[in-house]
Amino acid sequence: MKRSTKRILTTHTGSLPRPEALTTLLQQRDAGERVNGAALNTRIRGAVADAVRCQIESGIDIVNDGEVSKIGYSTYVKERLTGFDGEGVLPPIGDLKEYPDFAVRLMGEKALADFRAPACTGPIKWKDKNSVTKDIEHLKAALKDVKPQDTFMSSASPGVISLFLKNQYFPTHEAYLATLAEVMREEYQLIHKAGFVLQLDCPDLAMGRHIQFLDANLGEFRKLISLHVEALNHAVAGIPPDRMRLHLCWGNYEGPHHCDVPIKDILDIVLAARPAGLSFEASNPRHEHEWQDFKKIKRKLDGKVLIPGVLDSCTNYIEHPELVAQRLVTFAKIVGRENVIAGTDCGFATFAGYMPVEPHIVWAKLQAMRDGARIASRTLWK
Repeated sequence: MKRSTKRILTTHTGSLPRPEALTTLLQQRDAGERVNGAALNTRIRGAVADAVRCQIESGIDIVNDGEVSKIGYSTYVKERLTGFDGEGVLPPIGDLKEYPDFAVRLMGEKALADFRAPACTGPIKWKDKNSVTKDIEHLKAALKDVKPQDTFMSSASPGVISLFLKNQYFPTHEAYLATLAEVMREEYQLIHKAGFVLQLDCPDLAMGRHIQFLDANLGEFRKLISLHVEALNHAVAGIPPDRMRLHLCWGNYEGPHHCDVPIKDILDIVLAARPAGLSFEASNPRHEHEWQDFKKIKRKLDGKVLIPGVLDSCTNYIEHPELVAQRLVTFAKIVGRENVIAGTDCGFATFAGYMPVEPHIVWAKLQAMRDGARIASRTLWK
């Protein structure tokens, strides 16, 4: 993973706006409808090329494929693995339950209903490893004529799969996690061997607190996510830490977020994960103050690279470059300028069809991050 030796580098969390035609095809496939595989592959290849081009034009140093081939950051695995033919139920988001009128305005009449998601109902094995290979091929093709500082590719962690795709087959949660770790290890290795930085998406380590575990105490939640970090570390044991980054998230939606677990209550467990990079929300109003918590554990950050979100991914405000610079300088003064990369709070299109930020504004926000990183670099390297 590239480090800032002369300036603050820029990246983002992963998902970027998909073309409408591709979104339609992904949604049809997700619904079980027959989709022309060749047509879908062509759409994906073109969308990856466009995503890489737009990232480069926006000033992003560490680029990816925009996650355009995936219906969502965790449920995409049902297309690649056996065992996910069932349907599970997730409870409503905790903070929205306390403000039902807002929830309905945000998400419609079904906002507070149980959310339906795929569930595990059988043995988990690979049925379409070729999808991973195709993602790699598409990204390599898009990189043919450009030379970013580095490239990353996202993958669902065992923990986030176990949290959002409910277990209806394995005798225990631990058994489910262990199987997921063994199976997903192959996807992780393929991404690493392709020469990309592997990003592990881990919203389970934070967001799970105010959904599935809203009624649990903090100790119970910490015990659960410790198991998730253990499974993750086992799955990526053969990959160097500096070729991995982890994304921590409290949920990519505009909402009260007053039920979010504070980062100080989970940071020790998160930092025990092997990936050297830590991408996390640092600019939304519920978590921006938490930069101060990193001052208290400075010695435990050895070898880690912080990727604080300096752009909010839920609002159409275009952050001022000076504000971006202030956020970056704040973290650089804590952990050192070479250990900070500019990032975004979360993805801009976490699910196909869900885009809280208008696509043209996404690119403008990324340009503001580029400009802010330049201002911060002048300050830090003067």
